[in-house]
Amino acid sequence: MNSPYPWLIVRTRRPALSFKLDHRVPLMTAIALTLTLIILIWNVGTGEYPISPLNVIKTIFGLETGNGDYTFVVNTLRLPRALVAWLVGVMLALAGGIMQSLTRNALASPDITGVTAGASLGAVVLLVVFPAASVISLPAAALSGGLLVAVLIYVMAWRHGDSPIRLILVGIGLAAVLGAAQTILLLRTDIERVQRALYWLTGSVYARSWEHLAALLPWAIVLIPVALFSARHLNALNLGEEVARGLGSAVQWQRALLLLTSVGLTGAAISQVGAIGFVGLIAPHLARRLVGPAHEGSMPVAGLIGGLLVLASDFVGRTLFAPIEVPAGIIIALIGAPFFIYLLWRYRGAL
Repeated sequence: MNSPYPWLIVRTRRPALSFKLDHRVPLMTAIALTLTLIILIWNVGTGEYPISPLNVIKTIFGLETGNGDYTFVVNTLRLPRALVAWLVGVMLALAGGIMQSLTRNALASPDITGVTAGASLGAVVLLVVFPAASVISLPAAALSGGLLVAVLIYVMAWRHGDSPIRLILVGIGLAAVLGAAQTILLLRTDIERVQRALYWLTGSVYARSWEHLAALLPWAIVLIPVALFSARHLNALNLGEEVARGLGSAVQWQRALLLLTSVGLTGAAISQVGAIGFVGLIAPHLARRLVGPAHEGSMPVAGLIGGLLVLASDFVGRTLFAPIEVPAGIIIALIGAPFFIYLLWRYRGAL
């Protein structure tokens, strides 16, 4: 840490890996993980049936055997909800980090470029047309909608290459069209299904269980490593197409693969908790401020910040106006909307 050089060089023999990290990355990672654990334990222990932090830890690790209520409240009601919130935040933050690098636009995120709108429409169609569908099928529906929008964005923005600015503008236009289609669909549906869909659209982790976490895990296990190990390609793409090609990158293929990864992370995440916005916009910016622009460090830190943001927002929404619960998506929007306006003002000369 006292080295005059700002980089930490990491090399491993098996597997053969070599990468560099900003010297601030380990510290910021440790701080983010510590805050996450503190809020997780505090969140799980707070509610109408309060449980001390020590008893929460004992219950999680199966050391508390004297009180069956603790096991039910912690392991059945609160812990899976908190873990779903954290994992969703990680996935949305990584998706936003990829999107901002692909488009080289500080304002890009899945919800702004239209991917979230497509994924939401896919999930809403499933909720409205097949109300008895299981939570396992929601990621596939959301992914289908998001993937369709991503392909449309890519095709419509193509003109002798895929311009980052055109990708943003086409995405915004498609988001508006999909929002109108979603409204028409809800207007032609019975009130019970509309209420279910509208509550889902606010973005909430209310009543999330181990079943919802199990539906997320396969997507997270596959796509999170892809996002993290794509740092070198993102660094190259972030320098511009000509430089990336000069470094030997297959720009079009890498951009398409990374776009699919971002869509997959977004679709899987919002399929379980609804359309939570702004996480993919806020977390990457904060990460770059804390550890610099190199993706080897900013991507994992952004993921941890995103998880912390959704987890803390759910905790605030659950306890601030208790017994009334405010969806986490609304709490994040109260932070994200001013942050978006700030970014518009900050980058006004570059837009």
